[in-house]
Amino acid sequence: MADGDNPSQYVKLNKNQAEVEINPGELNQPIEVPQLNVRKCNECGQPLPESFEPPAVEPWSTGIFGCTEDTESCWTGLFCPCVLFGRNYESLRDDYASATTPCVLHAIFIEGGLAVAAITAALHGVIDPGTSFLVCEGALFGWWMCGIYTGVVRQMLQKKYHLKNSPCDPCLVHCCLHPCALCQEHREMKGRLSENFVMPTTLVNAPPVQQMNSTQDSSSANTHQHHTSLEMSPL
Repeated sequence: MADGDNPSQYVKLNKNQAEVEINPGELNQPIEVPQLNVRKCNECGQPLPESFEPPAVEPWSTGIFGCTEDTESCWTGLFCPCVLFGRNYESLRDDYASATTPCVLHAIFIEGGLAVAAITAALHGVIDPGTSFLVCEGALFGWWMCGIYTGVVRQMLQKKYHLKNSPCDPCLVHCCLHPCALCQEHREMKGRLSENFVMPTTLVNAPPVQQMNSTQDSSSANTHQHHTSLEMSPL
């Protein structure tokens, strides 16, 4: 029962109560629940605590022109960028098992487009100028689209490790400095994976071996003999 100072929020219904007119949809109005108005993670959608602070944007460990710091990735990115792109994609995606598909796509659209553009330029006097213009226009369009695709992969790497745009937008970096960008991404993932490779180990000690002494064996044998020598006698 509610007191007179604090009346009840509920309405007591009885048989003599007049009919109440309710419009359609009036009872289905949304209500605000303060406990549900929380910040959520943009990646997974889980609620975040009030004291959560997003991680700071970190700089890249190496510069865009630091290709010579890793000679292996430098030569691979210069002569076989499709192979280096496949390795980077495989290391970036935990749920991706093979680097063959991104490597083949990179070879078809980027290396293939460059080869077509080079052949068209070499046969400038042989091929019709209108055809050459269309081929070059298609090659430039394919290069721009591939720059967007590889830029999206670079953006995935930046989100994973909270890296800033360096030196500019990821898509623009790949359109202008594609081999250098591939080498920088490979060095970044290589360095971070090597740092996280050491895993903490847990040492478990086996319990000590329990042995029975001869005194305990004799005492247990005497006790057993004492119990077995009991006999029942009539009253």
